[in-house]
Amino acid sequence: MLITLKFWKWVTPKNVSFVILMLQFCVIFGQQKVIIIDPGHGGKDTGAIGTNSIQEKDVSLSIAKEIIRLNETLLNNEFDMYSTRYMDTLISLSDRSRLAESLKADVFVSLHCNASNTSAKGMDIYVHNTNDEEVLIKKSIGMGLSILEESTLKLDFKKRAVRFANFQVLRENIEIRPAILIEMGFISSTDEADYFLKPKNIRAMALAILMGLYNYLNVGL
Repeated sequence: MLITLKFWKWVTPKNVSFVILMLQFCVIFGQQKVIIIDPGHGGKDTGAIGTNSIQEKDVSLSIAKEIIRLNETLLNNEFDMYSTRYMDTLISLSDRSRLAESLKADVFVSLHCNASNTSAKGMDIYVHNTNDEEVLIKKSIGMGLSILEESTLKLDFKKRAVRFANFQVLRENIEIRPAILIEMGFISSTDEADYFLKPKNIRAMALAILMGLYNYLNVGL
């Protein structure tokens, strides 16, 4: 791979468009599946705030980094994997999708945490709510189910559902590649908010998501 994580250390929201332009000139060798991991929110956009003051933007970034690390250390770079952000910066939703397009990504996976005024717990997967790209919708559902199954079986999170929504990152990707948005539990729940305070649990969630991707992508995308 010609592009390394070091390449991203100087990336800021102001120069992300330039980075995307540069990536268009890079040659990517091999037949690896290209995966975009999109940690939601960032910078001034904290996302949901947990009962213990944990912030969604921090949870999603920590898990994204761990997914990429585990892909390297456990799977020997089975996938060609990138994150839409590597630090606490706010990247526009459009630039997140543009990065996936520039890298000709095979799949797009957005990471989030849920919140509710109720006592809700558990994991949801979202795919785009259109039938226009029927094949890619089915592939998105299949990928989401694989991750949901792996995560809820191994982590003992409640298995909620695959749901449909018109989120921008899903809408802008679904015509080209399978795309999902993962709600990795409710940080409005004390139990699930506290879960994400422990580094070992960050690793566990990252591994479950990575293995869900591995199981799906090695079966037939």
